[in-house]
Amino acid sequence: METIMKNLGSVARLVMAAALLTATTAMAQTTAGGENIPLYPKGAVVSLGVPETRDTLESGETMIFNVSEPTLELFRPDAGSANGTAIIIAPGGGFVGLGYEAGGRAVARQFAQRGVTAFVLKYRTIKSPDNAMHMPEIHMKEMEGIMARAKSGRPVEVPQFAGEKHAVEDGARAMAIVRKRATEWDVDPKRIGFLGFSSGAFLAADLAIGDKASRPDFVGLIYGGLRTPVPADASPAFIAGAADDEFTPNDPVQLYNAWRKAGTSAELHIYERGRHGFDLKPKGTTSDYWFDELIWWMQSRGLMAQAKR
Repeated sequence: METIMKNLGSVARLVMAAALLTATTAMAQTTAGGENIPLYPKGAVVSLGVPETRDTLESGETMIFNVSEPTLELFRPDAGSANGTAIIIAPGGGFVGLGYEAGGRAVARQFAQRGVTAFVLKYRTIKSPDNAMHMPEIHMKEMEGIMARAKSGRPVEVPQFAGEKHAVEDGARAMAIVRKRATEWDVDPKRIGFLGFSSGAFLAADLAIGDKASRPDFVGLIYGGLRTPVPADASPAFIAGAADDEFTPNDPVQLYNAWRKAGTSAELHIYERGRHGFDLKPKGTTSDYWFDELIWWMQSRGLMAQAKR
């Protein structure tokens, strides 16, 4: 505990820096929101006992805390342009908060402009204190462990985060809803993917190796980390990260190696610079092109062509 308290200030600064990096994503020209779809009937999941809160950072990013009522926000392509592929996007935030605009809605708009039906998943978080940092003690311990691991370079799997279990339940529920309502949204139920950033990428990895009924047809794992065991029929994965990532510098390689060892399709992109949270904001580095490369990967797998009806 004494060590944790000594490092509290540095951990807090690093976490806030990561949030700010996520926050400054370049926005698409379209700013209209989508349709919000509750994942569960009212009162079906246990509330955190505190109201959901939203903070707007100086960069314009919206951070959401204390999520008890998860939703999907739907962003549909223009009429006649939907190609039949759908993707669910899980923002990052350490399962404490959600960087909802930069790591969610901005990315969803980009997909919709390319004919992909996109959903932003507002999944449940853990309860956070009502202060400037919104970080409970358990999260501080988790961050201290992640930073020590990154510094040492130890190739060990990150332990499950507090709140990850409920987030995975929400991700599985989201997959079930989109598959069930695929015809309504002009989506091929066999072309539904899941894209996660940071903690959202851990969630995506959980789903990719988990129960077959809720397993995505493809996943994007962006500066996330490993979840095992990886089965031979895990979801095909697009994996991306930066070598100068403060938190998960080695994890993309670990993910790729685990996928390939299992005999499962995977593509890996490691950018020299970009740090943690490059999202869509131009940084003047090769990480600026991750979204284009993801689209090209999807195109190579037949996911960007008009689906046969």
